[in-house]
Amino acid sequence: MKAGYLELLEQNLIAETDYWYIILDPNQKNLGACLLIIKRDIKHLSELNKAEWKQFIQIVYKLEYSLKKAFQVTLFNWGSYLDSPHTILPLLYQLHWHVIPRYQQKVEFQDIIFQDPCFGESTLTVKEEVNVVSSRIRAKIIAKIQEKLNLDKLNKD
Repeated sequence: MKAGYLELLEQNLIAETDYWYIILDPNQKNLGACLLIIKRDIKHLSELNKAEWKQFIQIVYKLEYSLKKAFQVTLFNWGSYLDSPHTILPLLYQLHWHVIPRYQQKVEFQDIIFQDPCFGESTLTVKEEVNVVSSRIRAKIIAKIQEKLNLDKLNKD
């Protein structure tokens, strides 16, 4: 993992499992947007082993559940875009997933109104819209997700 992402991990880590990091995406245009990053230095989905896939599926269930409970998410978009430029960070040439909560309605959190910029359409269509929240708000979002996220009993095999 590139050095710049070590700082990203430290500032935005939600949880860590045997095979994955879950971090808060610095761009919160969709409240609770996260990145799920594989720990091994691989670049393709076909390189995931059986244990990594199994744990990935378990994380999907638990992360979606926690985000729904924390922020009343309407639905989710999941995407893996190895070669797409990130609007805030340099490219992460390591397998990772973008977890994008979608909201049909406005959501208020810590006196901030979050509105899905393009509900019903691809979030790739609004690349120019960025919402970098303060470190205090970021910490509150992370804490709210962690409060609902239970990764204690993930299977490794």
